[in-house]
Amino acid sequence: MAGKKSPNGSRSDPEGTEARRAPMREFSRSLPMSLLRAREAVMRQFRPSLRNHGLTEQQWRILRALTAVETIEVTDLARVAFLLGPSLSRILRDLEARDLIERRTAKADLRRGEVSISSKGLKLIEAVAPTSEAIYAEITSRYGARKLAELQDMLAELERGLAEMEVAGEGDAEADE
Repeated sequence: MAGKKSPNGSRSDPEGTEARRAPMREFSRSLPMSLLRAREAVMRQFRPSLRNHGLTEQQWRILRALTAVETIEVTDLARVAFLLGPSLSRILRDLEARDLIERRTAKADLRRGEVSISSKGLKLIEAVAPTSEAIYAEITSRYGARKLAELQDMLAELERGLAEMEVAGEGDAEADE
């Protein structure tokens, strides 16, 4: 006998005999999905402001990263902004066309590029900052300053702990060579 249809259109299986059950935690309880849902909830607050200033999330991430340094190599920027090279190249081209960043060749190695934020880019950051800080204040008000600080500490600890963890399958490829 088929289970009842749930509001989302799937069939429930009250007897627990559904053949599609995987021997793992519920999808909604997986850490990657929990982190993605939380990220989406946060970014949903910031997107309208970014859109009002003609920025994508990735462009904003790059500009924010550039405010923390005088200059940075493109490969390092890709790493700190969590962007793949081809995406970063396209985004940098767009930001440069808008005079929000400055690009130059590294003096030490002419094969490497360096990037810095321009004065126009800094002015854009200054224009977005009040709205961004107001959003942070609202998030802090709703979630609590202590809990938000604890969350950021726990996420940093998780990141450090996982950085030390061996990635399954990664060592196997090297052993085969």
